[in-house]
Amino acid sequence: MNRPWQTLILIGSILTAIIASFLYLSMDLGALTRGDGPAQMATYAQSFFPPDTSAPWLRKIGWGLLETLAISAVGTLLAVIAGAIISLLAAGRLGEIARGLARLLLNALRSVPELVWAALMVLAAGLGPFAGTLAIALHTTGVLGRLFAEALENSPRQPARALQDSGAGATAAFFYGTLPNVLPQWLSYSLYRWENNIRMAAVLGFVGAGGLGQMLYVTLSLFQQSRALSVILAMLLLVLAVDGLSAWLRRRLA
Repeated sequence: MNRPWQTLILIGSILTAIIASFLYLSMDLGALTRGDGPAQMATYAQSFFPPDTSAPWLRKIGWGLLETLAISAVGTLLAVIAGAIISLLAAGRLGEIARGLARLLLNALRSVPELVWAALMVLAAGLGPFAGTLAIALHTTGVLGRLFAEALENSPRQPARALQDSGAGATAAFFYGTLPNVLPQWLSYSLYRWENNIRMAAVLGFVGAGGLGQMLYVTLSLFQQSRALSVILAMLLLVLAVDGLSAWLRRRLA
């Protein structure tokens, strides 16, 4: 079978799967434009304006923003430390048995989404930022641990072996022969995950894990749309600021 026919069959299969998904889910997109649907959507959108910019509410948003930033930063830091330690095992530095167990642990941690971890941590640690921090740390440990391990596996072993042949111990050979080669990658991965965790920390509040997300959930539940828009704008500004800072730091590292 030549390539044009293969391409047509692939495109046809994708289109068939999309159509079947719409039919199975009974999604009626036309309902958005029929009857008074557009008018209701416009009325709901207008209820968000203007945003609440009163001083007491902005102070609350400021504290919520700092809490969200702290949740993401502390959660990422804990994940970097735990991921770096587990990656040594996952890269096979301490034997194949330890490598298999470490990779199994990392797969288990990252296969559970942050929202699920947050729901579990809320039950275990109660409502508030501590649960959100633990949720981010657990999931991000699985992600960073795997990335760190792959960086270690792909790093050249000659510098560390040369140091060991010169009489250096295994620890010194790692810190002076291996770590300098993988550290830029590790830092880049960590900064990128911090960007993602900022967004996720703002969402985890919907399950009671604190921060701007919890404020957004409460305001929407109470139909306080103008306050909700203020929170949404604060979340947007926070994400843009952290994205810019992270991109700048990654360029400096490169």
